[in-house]
Amino acid sequence: MRMEITYASSSSPDLTSISSSTSGYSMPTSGARPVKIIPLQHPNATSSSSLASSLASALFSRWLAKMKRMSVAQWIETFLPCCRWIRTYKWREYLQIDLMAGVTIGVMLVPQAMSYAKLAGLHPIYGLYCGFVPVFVYALFGSSRQLATGPVALVSLLVSNVLSGIVDSSDELYTELAILLALMVGILECIMGILRLGWLIRFISHSVISGFTTASAIVIALSQAKYFLGYDVVRSSKIVPLVKSIISGVDKFSWPPFVMGFSILAVLLVMKHLGKSRKPLRFLRAAGPLTAVILGTTFVKIFHPSSISLVGEIPQGLPSFSVPKGFGYAKSLIPTAMLITGVAILESVGIAKALAAKNGYELDSSQELFGLGLANILGSFFSAYPATGSFSRSAVNNESGAKTGLSGIVTGILMGCALLFLTPLFEYIPQCSLAAIVISAVMGLVDYDEAIFLWRVDKKDFLLWTITSATTLFLGIEIGVLVGVGVSLAFVIHESANPHIAVLGRLPGTTVYRNIQQYPEAYTYNGIVMVRIDAPIYFANISYIKDRLREYELDVDKSTRRGPEVERIYFVILELSPVTYIDSSAVQALKDLHQEYKSRDIQIAISNPNRDVLLTLSKAGAVELIGKEWYFVRVHDAVQVCLQHVQSMNQAPASTHTDPLPEDKLSFFQRLLKQRADDLSVSELESGDRRLLISKDRDSQLEPLLFRKS
Repeated sequence: MRMEITYASSSSPDLTSISSSTSGYSMPTSGARPVKIIPLQHPNATSSSSLASSLASALFSRWLAKMKRMSVAQWIETFLPCCRWIRTYKWREYLQIDLMAGVTIGVMLVPQAMSYAKLAGLHPIYGLYCGFVPVFVYALFGSSRQLATGPVALVSLLVSNVLSGIVDSSDELYTELAILLALMVGILECIMGILRLGWLIRFISHSVISGFTTASAIVIALSQAKYFLGYDVVRSSKIVPLVKSIISGVDKFSWPPFVMGFSILAVLLVMKHLGKSRKPLRFLRAAGPLTAVILGTTFVKIFHPSSISLVGEIPQGLPSFSVPKGFGYAKSLIPTAMLITGVAILESVGIAKALAAKNGYELDSSQELFGLGLANILGSFFSAYPATGSFSRSAVNNESGAKTGLSGIVTGILMGCALLFLTPLFEYIPQCSLAAIVISAVMGLVDYDEAIFLWRVDKKDFLLWTITSATTLFLGIEIGVLVGVGVSLAFVIHESANPHIAVLGRLPGTTVYRNIQQYPEAYTYNGIVMVRIDAPIYFANISYIKDRLREYELDVDKSTRRGPEVERIYFVILELSPVTYIDSSAVQALKDLHQEYKSRDIQIAISNPNRDVLLTLSKAGAVELIGKEWYFVRVHDAVQVCLQHVQSMNQAPASTHTDPLPEDKLSFFQRLLKQRADDLSVSELESGDRRLLISKDRDSQLEPLLFRKS
């Protein structure tokens, strides 16, 4: 086996003819080898506006055609997504699975709903109402087939946090405002779904979400401590008042609720662990809350302990229709409604997308938001407080094998049965049992693994996680979210205003140009700086880009340079392929930079701008100002042209001291040797290898592109 080397070869058309035809600039012809330069097609600036308008009309036409192609069945499925799974429902395969999953979630939701209502500062019955009508509505109008909706711990804490600052939880107005909040959240979700504004949540990073949920979980757990300790603790979303209140009331500590609460919590945690770690026992995870309620109720029925507080009487029957009240307080509830909407999008849409991908069907985020919004709006007319998708119940629903929204309908039916027939039994449930259910549920939200991961991978994200969790713990939930989102946006703005800029070098043996810091073997050329800008260029980052370009002009590693020996920079090549957008401020700054370079006899060359960027440059006159001949398809094309110019500048002084014989006076052998030398000098120029001058009688002076086995 031997190795053969494949070399780059010369090609046409002649560079000189292209250059002179585009600009009238005369390229040096002495010894120039024909090289292939791919011409860049320039847009007509006068027709650019018509192009933009035709593009807009084409998009509208496509949208209109799509609407016309939709059948009646497709229109029905758009407004009633449940028709998608009803139409293709496999009764023999799916019915039993959906029934079991629905019953499992219903058994899990009944005690959780009462627990979360207590966390929200409401009577337990409102938790059951929240798990009744919204569940039915979402099953019909939501696009996810596994998402389990209803009351959740985080939203309950947000409701408690805002309403406790307005009115006392024992006041009837407190309940009315919680129901009004559900209506406002539903309206916001529907508006965002109709206007397709779910993308706004993308600006909240995962670090902010993780830090926020971790801190909220700690606050939720501490707020439930009063049911374990046997005395009242101040209602607050800040950790310091909670800890102070717990410490100050320690003299009122009661052993019975503490022992019972921790015993039930231990049972819940063991059942959850066994349900997660052992597949045959996964039913234990869903059965945990019901087990806690049964154990607590049985103990109370047998021993009648006077020191353990009970849930008390719960109204029997389904909720009646009523219009939400308290609209005079709507203005003060708007920030919390927006925050709950954001949490709903992050939790529900995020979980729903993951479950949809896992089960092999498509999910429309806007339809998802609309379904959640409609569930909250209609739920508010039946005394429900804000509902959203649940992490834990959705996971159990998926693990139970739920195939369609029928499982949600079964869950709703089970909740209705509980309201009609089982509420007398709920009277004897210990408060500490419900508190244990809440604490068990939120312990999974304490994401310390994420903090360790962020510390190891990205210190900036770890800082963001720390700031968000600390401000949420010590300053409250709203301030924590605002600070976290603010810092997150500040990081985005900083990254956008300070984009990554790379100095490019040519990889040996190729015409590929890459970052010289990432590829140390890549080499640059004397007299030329090749720069790639890896971001859109606009008013916020153009000053930074100009400063960096000036630095590269003055300070580039000369150890990797090849080509003709010149003392300074003559060309700056801008690789614009990663630049997706350029605004008017950036174009003006680019024109100013061109004038600045021109005064120092430096030429800008631009490589591979995309269509939109080229249109903007053309409309602003930057193409004509810089010169059409200095716009190239590839970096290599720009390098070839610039190297020819650098070589001519390098040879110009030498030509003034020598008087070569005219070519027609040379002998045949002299002309042959001159042609040979000229070809090799161009090969050397393109490859950048100074060592080629030493041995000019070998074909291996051309730079190899790749090695080929034979």
